[in-house]
Amino acid sequence: MRVALPHSLGAEEVRRRMHAHGDEIGGFFPAGMATVETSWPHEDRMDLHITAAGQKIEGGIDVGEDNVVIELDLPAMLGFLRGTIEGAVRKHGGRLLEKE
Repeated sequence: MRVALPHSLGAEEVRRRMHAHGDEIGGFFPAGMATVETSWPHEDRMDLHITAAGQKIEGGIDVGEDNVVIELDLPAMLGFLRGTIEGAVRKHGGRLLEKE
C-alpha cells in the first residue's frame, strides 16, 4: 500500500516534525492493539516495524520536498482492511505533518 501526502513545508521541516512526533505513530492504533518501532536509516527515510493483530507490517515514510510517501507491506491476512488502513494513514499522517 502506498499513500502520498502533499505538503508545502519543505523536506527539512518535515524531517524535524517527524523526528519530534514519530513516536506518536503507535497511538494511532487502539490501545494495546499494536506496537510500532521506528528507525532512521538516513535523513529522508523513517522505517516502520509494526505488529498489529498478531501480524507484522513492514514499511516506511519517505520525506520529499513537497510530499511524504508512506508505504506499508500488508500481509495477506490484513489485505481486506486495506481501505480502512489507507484512510487511517491519510488522516493520521496528515496530523503528524500539521504538528509543529
